[in-house]
Amino acid sequence: MRRMILVGMCLVLAGAGIGVGAQSLTYSRGQNVSPAYEGWEEDADGTRYFVFGYMNRNWEEEIDVPPGPDNGFSVGGADQGQPTHFLPRRNRFVVRVPVPAGFTEKDELVWTLTTKGKTEKAYASLALDYRIDGVVRASETGALGAGSSSPEIRANKPPMLEVQGQKRIEARVGEPVMLVATVTDDGIPKARAIGAGAAVSNTGSSREVAAAASAAQFEAIRARRVWMPPSRVTVGKIVGLHVGWYVYRGAGKVTFDQDQIASWEDTRTGGNSPWAPLWTPPQLPPDGKVGVRATFHAPGEYVIRARADDGALTADGMVTITVKP
Repeated sequence: MRRMILVGMCLVLAGAGIGVGAQSLTYSRGQNVSPAYEGWEEDADGTRYFVFGYMNRNWEEEIDVPPGPDNGFSVGGADQGQPTHFLPRRNRFVVRVPVPAGFTEKDELVWTLTTKGKTEKAYASLALDYRIDGVVRASETGALGAGSSSPEIRANKPPMLEVQGQKRIEARVGEPVMLVATVTDDGIPKARAIGAGAAVSNTGSSREVAAAASAAQFEAIRARRVWMPPSRVTVGKIVGLHVGWYVYRGAGKVTFDQDQIASWEDTRTGGNSPWAPLWTPPQLPPDGKVGVRATFHAPGEYVIRARADDGALTADGMVTITVKP
């Protein structure tokens, strides 16, 4: 009888969105977004940038906050090119903000973000231990194990991506807009075999997949594993060049004619995400051109971003679209 009461209480708590343990709390919507300072980096010409990302605590809800007091920086003006449309969950290395002239290790640039009635801040400084490079980026996004490196990954260069055509265009509500980006890469790191990526870290499972002698056997393994939770707590990533389009700014609904590869860390099995177990990098066209038709369902100004990702490093391109009724 006592066990039945406890089980009943657990079901009531789960139905109310309250986890039995703190680590089991997840939400589809209703939670806030927290800005994140990733670190600072220096280009070959000596220009330094603070790099920011964010954590949207929702698995489904996407939140819009225009530049201003609720989404702004403490130095250089509120609008520093940061996102105003926040995708679900963890998004790393989203925006680079030039380090203000004269900044020293004692100075701070603060990104303030208010959502769902909660204000959170990310504090950026030039402290030496916050310096990042390609190896740090690869490690933080899950392409490398924590603290590991290799000559290959140290030699890796980010992909090169260019959005074709005009960077500012006009469109009308309900009329599809064709967007095309061209991507090239150095082929490093090499794409990992199906099931052997970082996001599928259970050694036995990886061996099982590698030993599959036919597509039918692989599909049987996939069917057994598709509903399994991730096999590791820390983030892991399947490596392979890919391109995805997403809304970076703009509060209206936007739909794409193809399912886009998630740029956020969707770790759910079966998701279209390099962080999802069993995900496979798509075969890119020989000419490197990746296109999508975007349809806008409300007037306004939008920024659509294309992100090329080789599994470890990324490159971004954007187009601004003014949508009229």
